[in-house]
Amino acid sequence: MLSAPQIVRLHDQATLFWHDPSAPRPPAGERFEQLVLDQHRANFDLWHREDAARDPLSGDQAIAACKRAIDKLNQLRNDLAERIDRDLLDSLPPLDPGLPLHSETPGLIIDRLSILALKIFHTDEETRRSSATPEHRERNRERLTVLNNQRDDLAGCLAELWADIRANRRRFKLYRQLKMYNDPTLNPVLYTAVSDTDPKP
Repeated sequence: MLSAPQIVRLHDQATLFWHDPSAPRPPAGERFEQLVLDQHRANFDLWHREDAARDPLSGDQAIAACKRAIDKLNQLRNDLAERIDRDLLDSLPPLDPGLPLHSETPGLIIDRLSILALKIFHTDEETRRSSATPEHRERNRERLTVLNNQRDDLAGCLAELWADIRANRRRFKLYRQLKMYNDPTLNPVLYTAVSDTDPKP
């Protein structure tokens, strides 16, 4: 069900396609791969909303709208990482609670791989930007080497973890993110604002 090399390929294909719709569309052959793509899309949209929020020419209203969009996308990103873990657990027989527990779940590793794919794409762009200095392009070629090495290492760790889980050598648990900032019953800024607007008796 989980193939680390295929996840890396899907991330790269989707990143290219979403920037350039003339590129080949990434295939999503099964439900799990679609979940991986949905989670990556949340990170893709989050990346570009965060860029827009840092635009020095943006007005306060535009930045506030970006911030609200970022909050929603970050919630979606975390929800989808959790769904990936839930689907993986559902695909397995019950895991022995006596097995060593791995603290980072596959879904969170896939989230990190997604972000690395975006860093790699945009760093590669900087190695070819015609308006940049040769020094800038060289510095980004060096950064690109580091990022690719980091992704190779992380993908290898994911493959090894999944092999260990399948072989009953290690286990993971579904860790709920339990975000509070978007919940109007948990964020004091939100529930105070609601109570302040309630009609007075």
